[in-house]
Amino acid sequence: MLDAKLLVIDDNKSVLSALEILLQFEYQTVKTISNPNQISSFPDLDTYDIVMLDMNFSAGVNTGNEGIFWLREIRKKAPQISVIMMTAYGAIDLAVKALKEGAADFVLKPWNNDKLLATVKSAYELRKSQKEVSLLKAQESNLKQVINQSNNHIIGSSEALKEVLKLTAKVAKTEVNVLVTGENGTGKELIARELHKLSGRSNEVFISVDMGSISENLFESELFGHTKGSFTDAKEDRAGKFEAANGGTLFLDEIGNLSLQAQAKLLSAIQNKTIVRVGSNKPIPVNIRLVCATNENLDKMVKDGLFREDLLYRINTIRIEVPPLREREDDILVLADFYLKKFAAKYAKPGLRINQPAQERLMAYAWPGNIRELLHTLERAVILSEGNLLQPEDFLLNAKSTTSATNGPETLEEMELLMITKALDQNEGNYSAAAEQLGISRQTLYNKLKKKK
Repeated sequence: MLDAKLLVIDDNKSVLSALEILLQFEYQTVKTISNPNQISSFPDLDTYDIVMLDMNFSAGVNTGNEGIFWLREIRKKAPQISVIMMTAYGAIDLAVKALKEGAADFVLKPWNNDKLLATVKSAYELRKSQKEVSLLKAQESNLKQVINQSNNHIIGSSEALKEVLKLTAKVAKTEVNVLVTGENGTGKELIARELHKLSGRSNEVFISVDMGSISENLFESELFGHTKGSFTDAKEDRAGKFEAANGGTLFLDEIGNLSLQAQAKLLSAIQNKTIVRVGSNKPIPVNIRLVCATNENLDKMVKDGLFREDLLYRINTIRIEVPPLREREDDILVLADFYLKKFAAKYAKPGLRINQPAQERLMAYAWPGNIRELLHTLERAVILSEGNLLQPEDFLLNAKSTTSATNGPETLEEMELLMITKALDQNEGNYSAAAEQLGISRQTLYNKLKKKK
């Protein structure tokens, strides 16, 4: 017996009795009514899976119009129900009309029991599939909301930030590819998320990929997916980030770290709007909004032959430059207060405040690590604080980046960060050139910066 609820509506009580006897051994609940006017007040109609509805109720009338009317009424109250129409007057045009109005199937009287049971079973399977689809859509919607949730917020009201947000809002409504540039720690991903949130794709998924952390040999698998057995560890088919972001926004961070070979593969996917999984030759169409970000000078990299010019044109329809924190002086204390409250709550230290000299020290600092550095500085100060008032000495800052400081770096870690920052400045943000100057590999340089963020 199937766990389903059926409602039979027919003015012939013999028909109702016959169907009730036939169906009661197949389905958990079978209800009957002889007057279609009861449909309007029938309790919990939307909990039923199948309705079997007669086409004619008035004596001498066989047009089927009454059945069509009540079919519409049922679908208004319970649009997901599978409705099977019944009539003693078989006509193809009447059946077609009922199906166009949303009926699941059509049964002629007198019926063959086996055929009728098969018809009802098919309607039940249809209703079951619709329930599963509705559940999957609800789960997908909830999952997208969870994925799109971000605990980070764009904080500040400086003119520099306002200009960025104004441009972001203007561009978000379009489908153009956007390149977000700026120093490490300025909040490029937040701008990308803002673009997604304000776009027509806001109800779809936002997928973020750190291109700098993907090794060369896994690039295609991560972005385009792979088929089972396509390489040693490919134990099952797997969708890549392009497929995962289909319908939504794909954010490629640190795109300047890609090799020329990887750039060519990415360009092909963007141009053709299709991807091919590793181990397959079947093209899969993808519909994404592409947002890329980098702290590299891509124009210089193009001149140096390190970045493809045609790829730059593809990703750079609109460029949004996120200003460094030193150019957002009005936001420094606002951000400091925001993170102070956040970490004071996290570490159960209510009532913490920053005194005036400490505020002045924060304002005087150049913040080479931008907002990310400010965040970690506040978190460290809150953790180590012993009173309710934070003093200048509670904030461990790089002395070279403070206008009033006279002492150099105090630790090996600070010295290393200073050397890396200086090398990047001297080479206009070019990772490869900075790494060569420091005598380390590009990947090592990137890993060291990641570790210090």
